[in-house]
Amino acid sequence: MKRHCWFPIFLTCLLFLFGFSPGWYAPQQDKAQVNDEPADAPEVRQQIAVVEKRLPQLVDRGAGLYFLAASKQHLGETRDALRLLKECLALHQGFDPAGSPELGVLKGSKEFDDLVANVHREFPAVTQSRIAFVTEEKDLIPEGLAYDAGRKVFYLSSLNRRKIVKITADGRVTDFVPAGRDALLPILGIRLDSSDGTVWANSWEQNGDRSELLHFDAAGQLLARYPPNDAVKHGFNDLVLRKTGEVLLTDSVGNQVLRFDRNAHTFRPLPVSRALSAPNGIALDDDDRQLYTADDFGIVRVDLASGSSAEVPPGPRNTLAGIDGLYWHKGTLIAVQNAIGSPRIAAFTLSRDGAQVIKTTVLENRSPFTILPTTGALRDNDFYFIVNSQSDNMNGDHIMDVTRLQPVRIAVLRLR
Repeated sequence: MKRHCWFPIFLTCLLFLFGFSPGWYAPQQDKAQVNDEPADAPEVRQQIAVVEKRLPQLVDRGAGLYFLAASKQHLGETRDALRLLKECLALHQGFDPAGSPELGVLKGSKEFDDLVANVHREFPAVTQSRIAFVTEEKDLIPEGLAYDAGRKVFYLSSLNRRKIVKITADGRVTDFVPAGRDALLPILGIRLDSSDGTVWANSWEQNGDRSELLHFDAAGQLLARYPPNDAVKHGFNDLVLRKTGEVLLTDSVGNQVLRFDRNAHTFRPLPVSRALSAPNGIALDDDDRQLYTADDFGIVRVDLASGSSAEVPPGPRNTLAGIDGLYWHKGTLIAVQNAIGSPRIAAFTLSRDGAQVIKTTVLENRSPFTILPTTGALRDNDFYFIVNSQSDNMNGDHIMDVTRLQPVRIAVLRLR
């Protein structure tokens, strides 16, 4: 799930994670200034304090700087935003503020336009994809995509319609899980269990602060639904299945990775080396041992056998920040990076031990296929991904402007 539409919840949860209470920061301001600020200004200011405190320890300093620049501009503090943005872009990591919902408002100013022009010279547009499927329904607001190799069909989850559709190889779209049948929450990440053809999916209702892990049979009938068994707020986002049947999922509100015990029907946190910030994409290597979890500031790798974990260094002139969908493919992590300004699809080749990035290849960038991508799915050496999720047209669980809705497009690109 692209994070900007869940920004207020993320701020509150991360603040409590780092020990800041809502009243921690209360600067004196005159009445006119307060009235000119966005409604979430107090939370954003506290979030800025959290990230500033973490900045010296971040492996990817550019990720922190970019986050701070966007937050400052959200408050209307353009001078500070540009200063932080310049420092970030001087690292040459691939951040592109032209597509940022917050920083994009500066388009037209010479200082900002010059910065963007430099980025675009260094990171040119890349177009390698083609359209694979188009849905007739415009109001799905899709989030998760999965591929069933046995049945040769794709499954696409819907936030708005709270259902799952099935797409055949010839592009025919039908309901796999119809809207309204099981009173489901908005559906996010979705994965296939190749051992039995069943489907697992995460669901999360922002306004109601509810989450559930869902399990469907091969015909789309609901087998079980598993809410967390505690009073803590959660935001179940993406998930992976191990060969053992264990389900691991990202909790974007609880700022943790959870292990689901299929026998006890309980969730328990997976310890990691650093505090996570709105964890999102998650991937497993072919050996079912190394787990990769993406959050706002990078990727954390966990050895599921030993329990050890560490940050994945992105290497110089590179960033692993802002990844939504994350997938393992032959020693490479395929990523949908939609929170680094202008979205892109990138391939991060890892070292033999999977511990660090040794090569980055931008697969799609500033093209008609990177309007607002979120997640994707692998079919052999082809990567299919959502082109226009339209998640920026949702406020909570409501579509803001129905006239802006378009058919959902799924693109495909060949991985080398």
